[in-house]
Amino acid sequence: MRDIPSRRALLRATGLAAMAVPAGAMAPRSFAPADPLATPPICRVADAAPAVAAAPGPRRSLKLTWNANAICTVGVPVAATQGIFERHNLDVELINFGGSTDQLLEAIATGKADAGVGMALRWLKPLEQGFDVKITTAIHGGCMRLFALPDSGIAKLSNLKGKTLGASDMAAPDKNFFSIVAAKQGLDPERDLTWRQFPADLLSEALKRGDIQGFALGDPLASLIRDRDGLVEVANNLEGEYAHRSCCILGLRGSLIRQDRAAARAITAALLEAQDWVHARPDEAAAIFAPYAKAPVPALAAMLRSHTHGHHPVGSALRLELAAYIEELKLVRVMRPNTDPLRLSERIFADVLTGVPA
Repeated sequence: MRDIPSRRALLRATGLAAMAVPAGAMAPRSFAPADPLATPPICRVADAAPAVAAAPGPRRSLKLTWNANAICTVGVPVAATQGIFERHNLDVELINFGGSTDQLLEAIATGKADAGVGMALRWLKPLEQGFDVKITTAIHGGCMRLFALPDSGIAKLSNLKGKTLGASDMAAPDKNFFSIVAAKQGLDPERDLTWRQFPADLLSEALKRGDIQGFALGDPLASLIRDRDGLVEVANNLEGEYAHRSCCILGLRGSLIRQDRAAARAITAALLEAQDWVHARPDEAAAIFAPYAKAPVPALAAMLRSHTHGHHPVGSALRLELAAYIEELKLVRVMRPNTDPLRLSERIFADVLTGVPA
């Protein structure tokens, strides 16, 4: 039997036991209060990924989707250029995918691709709908940031009550994340915050014009705009409980796991090895990613150092993190109120690095 995280562990992981739920927010009723003396799972060392040898049999050919504009995916070109895929007996075709998340997950589920790297807070809602895609590992944490003008008097997210925020799209993971943080700080994410959509490269201009009083964005563009325009970083997902929470994940098509588990193990292990390489060699990793970002290597290296590429949980630690996000997305009315976080996290997760069947 698999180790399924308890509801009490989930409460400790989300921090919901201690948060003040604002009026109108949907507070879960079925969870028992957390033990305040227990150590939260997010503060423990994440499950270590077992060393995985090259997949047996012939070399396997797989298609991996990634967003070449997002530094979150730096492990993908690192694995391709440093011989990591080859060491795991894989020939990997990289597909730079720019479509919607639903299109991406459908492409993976239907076999047009075998795997993809993306953001948990963008994938979880579509996965709730039933795509045959399984998350096998987290990749890293960090990379989402919230900015304001330096003379605005805005020093924390709660200062934005009654204000308008900008986002690159209304389902952006950074919009979802900072809505969650706002809810945990006592704001009603629908009544106290207004979100407006702008092209990512125009968010700073909208801020300067006064159309918005803050905006959320992900790296590399977020850090580049902050440094270029001298913006104040009000919040990010590297603070507090989220310093020990991943945000980027790897998903595989369910049929690959069922039909060729060795290949599923190999691609998962290869990406984990690549993340450790990034963590150990941020300057070299930045140089590898620079042609995609068209940004200076020192700036990219600074971003990689700020991210947590050494944090990539698997196993029960990953399931807890997914369940925590699912519960938090219910707070901001992204997930259905009757969705069971533990049950959904179990359905969308697969442990391919051990002998446990999917």
